[in-house]
Amino acid sequence: MRRTLLTACASAGVVVLTTTGRVGATGADGPGAVVQRDADLYQIDQIERTFHRAGSTHNVDLMMSLFAPGATFNVGTQAYTGRAQIRRFFATVNPAFQPGNRWVSDTPSYKIKETVNGNTATLYFQCHYVDPETKRVMLVIGVNHNLEKIDGRWLIVDAAASATTLTP
Repeated sequence: MRRTLLTACASAGVVVLTTTGRVGATGADGPGAVVQRDADLYQIDQIERTFHRAGSTHNVDLMMSLFAPGATFNVGTQAYTGRAQIRRFFATVNPAFQPGNRWVSDTPSYKIKETVNGNTATLYFQCHYVDPETKRVMLVIGVNHNLEKIDGRWLIVDAAASATTLTP
């Protein structure tokens, strides 16, 4: 009886795993397509995490590590092209990076949207900048990113940011 139950549970587990597309999946692109997609989505998710860590620590170098050399970053009606202009924006214009602001940056996970299609991808998230002393939300920005896999690494090639409102 005990062996039958274990066998039934093991079989059910295999069915669940194979129907979710995680184990033994063979998509149109071959057996490794699902694994590669999951790996790409994980790496893309790390861009969001690094973006917020850079904002919370005022680390412009860390932020710049996310951008491709010829990237563009549109903030409202202002366009910044290339790493030098984007760096200058974060170092001198972006309020989250200003020395007097000790804000913590985060995003609600349910507001993150990712797509991947070969070596291109999109990533959307919101930046909620919170003053840890007052516990007030100081700034909320929505950012759309277009990404490319360049030399095996996902980088931002084009981004657009604008103010947004807090929504549930």
